[in-house]
Amino acid sequence: MKASLRLNRLGRKRSAQPKVVALGGGMGLSASLAGLRRITGDLTAVVTVADDGGSSGRLRDELGVLPPGDLRKALAALCGDDDWGQTWARVIQHRFQSKGDLHEHAVGNLLIVALWEQLGDHVQALDLVGKLLGAHGRVLPMSAVPLELQALVKGHDPERPDDVDTVRGQATVALTPGEVQSVHVVPHDPPAVPEAVAAVLDADWVVLGPGSWFSSVIPHLLVPDLLDALIETKARRVLSLNLAPQPGETDGFSPQRHLEVLARHAPKLALDVVLADDAAVPDRESLTDAAKRLGATVELAPVARHDGTPRHDPELLATAYDRIFRMHGRIGPWR
Repeated sequence: MKASLRLNRLGRKRSAQPKVVALGGGMGLSASLAGLRRITGDLTAVVTVADDGGSSGRLRDELGVLPPGDLRKALAALCGDDDWGQTWARVIQHRFQSKGDLHEHAVGNLLIVALWEQLGDHVQALDLVGKLLGAHGRVLPMSAVPLELQALVKGHDPERPDDVDTVRGQATVALTPGEVQSVHVVPHDPPAVPEAVAAVLDADWVVLGPGSWFSSVIPHLLVPDLLDALIETKARRVLSLNLAPQPGETDGFSPQRHLEVLARHAPKLALDVVLADDAAVPDRESLTDAAKRLGATVELAPVARHDGTPRHDPELLATAYDRIFRMHGRIGPWR
């Protein structure tokens, strides 16, 4: 009887943390993961694979592989704060400086691509890198094929401010002049990674954002099977807003405009919580109204670094996420 009680208590203890899936790319996802790994040990990152710039773009062009850069950044963010974790985080983020072909290649990019070629399996290779790093979570690509991001941009050519042009490539879209109207990916019906779909369906919480809105956040909604999973999952969904508009991509966007753009790309997707920094919300009523149209409430919290830059602080994000997970209840005991 006593042994049974001990087992039950141990079982409850093991299930006392939520299963969380975080979607995004780049530094926004990295900040989110660095916060989330502080509050749960059951964490999966689902990462965009549309990057076509820098080291990732060169490897993608030369070898036809998925761009590894955002996957590498996610793995680095999941490294622990001990000497082992921080040493490996620095190693995989290290970029060679030379006058030859290795210039600006990141060590982690080369390691990931080498394992893809050795194992022939994206997921198995990333799991192996995560094991080597002692990562506090799992990293998965959102699609099994590299994607090209394309955007319809009004005023891309300053001499034709009313014309709408197609801008191709994530690196170009992220810095485009003009106003991005919408984005899509090529191929138009990309296959989702099955493990990513399964993680979303099995999650307690799904976190989308922060990050470059059109080039890191919305692309997840353009993979049909992944979008279906986001709509169908019984998980609660939290959207983390950026601290400031991104020059080029979202110039002049209010916080509520970000929600409106998201809704246009995925009109059937409902949210439960929208997280924003109170200092970045000049019109709370408008943001609240926009969130309500998506089925969500707004949670305001200080999540910005104190250095004056529009970057999220992982510890402050951890505090905000932890409060949201607790305040908005559970789907039963964490599974």
